[in-house]
Amino acid sequence: MKVVGTGGPNAATGSRAARGGASGFSLGQTSGAATPAAAASVAATSSMAGVSALMALQEVEGPLERRRRAVRRGGGLLDRLDELKMALLSGEPGGPALERLARVLREERPDDSDAELTALLDQIDLRAQVELAKAEPRNSRG
Repeated sequence: MKVVGTGGPNAATGSRAARGGASGFSLGQTSGAATPAAAASVAATSSMAGVSALMALQEVEGPLERRRRAVRRGGGLLDRLDELKMALLSGEPGGPALERLARVLREERPDDSDAELTALLDQIDLRAQVELAKAEPRNSRG
């Protein structure tokens, strides 16, 4: 395969900047430019306003976010119950799985206005509590 061209590897050596043309981007200093201290003060003030606005938004939780948290908690409990089942079926000690289940069960459960979701989450919570209660005599015996 033969490549024929008018210029070799050195053909691109003459750049626009080297030929005396305008160079790239530059920031010019103007007499009205802000001092670094003033810029830092403005940046600190704006970042504090942003942080406080973000915190205010996090405190206000809408019904959709409460529902998401409730569903996430229920899903987490089901996952921990599954871990416990797999541990018991494989003959492993269920202690670590029980601890994780108890930890998720202790998490605050968000209130939801949906009666069906609340009933489903009640059933999941009850099943998790039953599994923990069944394991208590085993744990207390040693």
